[in-house]
Amino acid sequence: MDKKKVVVGMSGGVDSSVTAYLLKSQGYDVIGVTMQIWQDKDPDVLEKEGGCCSLSAVEDARMVADKIGIPFYVMNFKDIFKKTVIDYFIKEYGIGRTPNPCIACNRYVKFEELLKRANLLDAYYVATGHYAKILYNEEKQRYILKKSNAIEKDQTYALYNLTQDQLKHTLMPLGDYNNKEEIRDIARELGLIVSEKPDSQEICFVPDNDYGKFINEHADYKIDEGYFVDNKGNILGKHKGITRYTIGQRKGLGLSLGKPAYVTDINTSSNTVVIGDESEVFGTELIADDINLIAIDKIKEPIKVKAKIRYSAKETLATVYPLADSKVKVVFEKPVRAITPGQAIVFYEEDIVVGGGTISKKIK
Repeated sequence: MDKKKVVVGMSGGVDSSVTAYLLKSQGYDVIGVTMQIWQDKDPDVLEKEGGCCSLSAVEDARMVADKIGIPFYVMNFKDIFKKTVIDYFIKEYGIGRTPNPCIACNRYVKFEELLKRANLLDAYYVATGHYAKILYNEEKQRYILKKSNAIEKDQTYALYNLTQDQLKHTLMPLGDYNNKEEIRDIARELGLIVSEKPDSQEICFVPDNDYGKFINEHADYKIDEGYFVDNKGNILGKHKGITRYTIGQRKGLGLSLGKPAYVTDINTSSNTVVIGDESEVFGTELIADDINLIAIDKIKEPIKVKAKIRYSAKETLATVYPLADSKVKVVFEKPVRAITPGQAIVFYEEDIVVGGGTISKKIK
């Protein structure tokens, strides 16, 4: 494979566009690729939905590639995306968990399948517009994932499950920039049409953000209405199906209890959504599985870390205890809000990602 050849995943946004330009300016042989993930939709629907699923996003990426002078291809990732992201998303909600499709996409699509396709093109690297840094630690002889200089844009939380081989073959040049405006300035100077394009905020395959409707339309299981109950089992009202709720949720419950109400648990066996006050949303201990470690080889004894249980959550001091079957128990020094099965927990030591896993259950 050619160590100067890199395939850049281009979504039609400013970050991936500037990534392609930066790597070309650094002397890499750059190939732009947009991953086709849309699921048998007609052009009118695709264009209306927008985001990275739209035809205009493909054209934006194509025009950027032409502007900076690199070859550009659209590759079909439809089947792998459906299997590893969409089907997983629907299944997780059906068992009362809250999935993170962006993390699944990073794991199975962008840094696994795209890397395979890159190898077929004789490319040694893939690159993305993520805000993060990949370094090699000579002492540990390991690749390290480090927070971006632009802390407010840092995306290491969604990248914790990259393997050593994937890190070895991945470039993320935006991690060295201090803020998003610097990236937009580069795009403006180049005259790229995407320089002012806003960041996408939605789940790419649920562009109207109504994931409950999306699941209702695509699930192969029945989604029945059920009851809201308190922690003693008293019925408080009717819910619209467990797939529409997540731990910590307050808005959209349709309950009038005379006080703020929060989702504290989802019970699939009884098809009930448990409601409580805000104090019941907080917790201090959890079990996590599907652990991936980056900075270290394994957890042999308890380690002190800063842990984060949502992309937007603050890091909290915690101790990670190894358990059997490659699981861990995490004990926080202070209560954290909305420990949610299905979400990722990521461990940090200063600005280095130690590793992470998937929350399987809250202990207390």
